[in-house]
Amino acid sequence: MSDQVAALEARLAQLEDRLTRAEDIEAVRKLQYQYGYYLDKTYYEEVVELFADREDTRVHFLHGVFHGKAGAQRLYTGRFMTKFADGHNGPRYGRLLDHPQMQGVITLSEDGQSARGRFRSLMSAGNHETVEGFRQWWEGGVYENEYVKVDGQWRIKVLNFRSLWQGQFDQGWSKAPVEYAGYLTDTYPDDPHGPDEIVDDWGMFPRTETVPFHYDHPVTGNPVTD
Repeated sequence: MSDQVAALEARLAQLEDRLTRAEDIEAVRKLQYQYGYYLDKTYYEEVVELFADREDTRVHFLHGVFHGKAGAQRLYTGRFMTKFADGHNGPRYGRLLDHPQMQGVITLSEDGQSARGRFRSLMSAGNHETVEGFRQWWEGGVYENEYVKVDGQWRIKVLNFRSLWQGQFDQGWSKAPVEYAGYLTDTYPDDPHGPDEIVDDWGMFPRTETVPFHYDHPVTGNPVTD
């Protein structure tokens, strides 16, 4: 009987561990989806609060790397809020910035305290014709993010968004310039809303490099690289 009890206790502990890991994976997925919904409506202050307050927190965006939560604030409540929301936290009349988060692949660490996730976003963005600076465009990209558990709650540690293509609504992506002109080039403090460093390690369509996968092939166990 004691052997049976021990076996049942071991089985129960195993099931509890699997349940905890499943709940953590779902919590990371939910966190990324919530990020997307706040970003859609330019709730940039709420976006910043999703990040871990750590020195190794980073945001990668258009060749710029923003360090720490202060860097995230500089990007979201500085650059983005100024450019897309007229300095206002929250939606503005006539502005469309939808960023659905899709195709999530989440890998939890062995100790359950960190995770990595790959997501895709297909953005439709622009202004209504009654808003000054009328423009509408499509954009697609991939996230390869890192997450960390802080006091029992998941936070974004590294947000690494690689915009892969962009195109005007009426022309599509086939007429996108060979060299995209919008990459960040000036660092902080020369640019008050700029990144802490510049890295030129990828490009948009017609370039087609693979954004590195954080996971190995599930059947062969081998990494998949260009």
